[in-house]
Amino acid sequence: MNALIFLQAGSAQPSDWVLFFGRFHPLIVHLPIGFLLIAGLLELGRRLGKVGVDSSTITNILFWSALSATVACIAGYMLSLGGGYEEELLTEHMWQGIGVAVFAWIAWAVKSDTVGYRIPLGSAFYVPALGVSLLLVAVAGHHGGALTHGSDYLTQYAPEPLRTLAGIPPRKSNVAIKPITDVNQAVVYEQIVNPILQSRCVQCHNAEKAKGGLRYDTAEMLKKGGEDGPVFVAGKGLESSMIKRCLLPEDDDDHMPPKGKTQLTEGQIALLTWWIDQGASFDKKVADLQVNDAIRPVLASLGGGGALETGKGAVANRTDGVPAPVAPVLTMKVPAADPKVIDELKKTGLLILPLSKEQNQLEVSAVNARTFSDQQATLLPKLTEQIVWLKLGDTEITDATLAQVAKLKNLQKLHVEQTRITDAGLKNLKGLTNLEYLNLYGTGVTDAGLIELTNLKNLKTVYLWQTKATEQGLANLKKVMPNLEIIGGITEQAIAEFVKAAPADAKADDQKKN
Repeated sequence: MNALIFLQAGSAQPSDWVLFFGRFHPLIVHLPIGFLLIAGLLELGRRLGKVGVDSSTITNILFWSALSATVACIAGYMLSLGGGYEEELLTEHMWQGIGVAVFAWIAWAVKSDTVGYRIPLGSAFYVPALGVSLLLVAVAGHHGGALTHGSDYLTQYAPEPLRTLAGIPPRKSNVAIKPITDVNQAVVYEQIVNPILQSRCVQCHNAEKAKGGLRYDTAEMLKKGGEDGPVFVAGKGLESSMIKRCLLPEDDDDHMPPKGKTQLTEGQIALLTWWIDQGASFDKKVADLQVNDAIRPVLASLGGGGALETGKGAVANRTDGVPAPVAPVLTMKVPAADPKVIDELKKTGLLILPLSKEQNQLEVSAVNARTFSDQQATLLPKLTEQIVWLKLGDTEITDATLAQVAKLKNLQKLHVEQTRITDAGLKNLKGLTNLEYLNLYGTGVTDAGLIELTNLKNLKTVYLWQTKATEQGLANLKKVMPNLEIIGGITEQAIAEFVKAAPADAKADDQKKN
């Protein structure tokens, strides 16, 4: 086995056998941790007279801790040959792990009846050796977690009192995501693509853990690619490894994100594919790119209520070219919000943004507060007059939150996409007479819930794709509300058609220019 390891150290690519056994490191490494902790606790209890345990029992536990620590070191070395780890942190973790094994062997040797008597003053080394091994277990474990999950994994959600005592800087979001108020004017990479990468890819592809030599944490690193070359080919989404890996079966070893991790949604894959097909620009806005019918509802679900055009050019508010009338709630006079209430809401992670300098109307967004819950939603009615745009998509809210939302009498736009909202929650909205825009994408709404929407007389746009509503239900809603713009579903077939249509759109655009 040792010969195999040294052979692999000098080769360019470790064999499958080495990587296979290396994958057992996370499993094996828990054995010495458990054994050493048990040995330490038993020894402490024995010395304090609280535990009646034979000395040979502790000796046997120390033997297995030393042996399992050694095996864990070997497996860890094999795992490291696969690459993708921050070198300095990996080196520290390696020597700390070796230290655990060495001091565990020393503690066993001086404690053992068969070996200890041969070591001069051996008993004097026992307690220090056991103590150092326990200390190194804690440090090596922390660095092992940092290699796998990032350096701030342990402290990321530490509450403020602990952060202050430990000297940890105030909690900050890894990426400052600029909220989308008008999707047409959103910078595609900064506001659409990067948030997807940050939430689904950066955990394994960052400065400290670059699997496959690939990093997604910055635009520069994304452009650079990894060990296998670029991850995207501008203009060719389906030929880009970024998309190919997402579309592989989840059981495939090359599928990304790996099985067990939170997977990309169909909409997210469609957005990434569209961005690459449109040239993978890092500075262009949505309005600068071609938007076909398949990607249109996906983009519109991200934020804002303005209509999306189907090609390049100025953004249109209405398909007939006539500017849409300004909603009364955007111009009416409302009192300024209480600063204390604003601060209270901000503590939950919500973004509170004024819609204009002249008015007191507010947009409240949970774009950086994915854990926002029903309990926190009870704070919303404190701004019952000021909140006109509310974005709670992709959070932990349920129907109970809509009972609080119903108290926001001037609400014009509501985003609750990809939440646990159902038909029962929609019954609460019937009193929102100013509601014009409602995004229910990815919720549990059925045809029964669509009936509740008929009570919203001023509703102009509703997004219902990937809900449980049927085509018949959508048709019935259209009959009752003929002026309502209903954005239906997008399926895997629609995504496939979008991918095929994108090159055709580009070709048609080129023919027009010529």
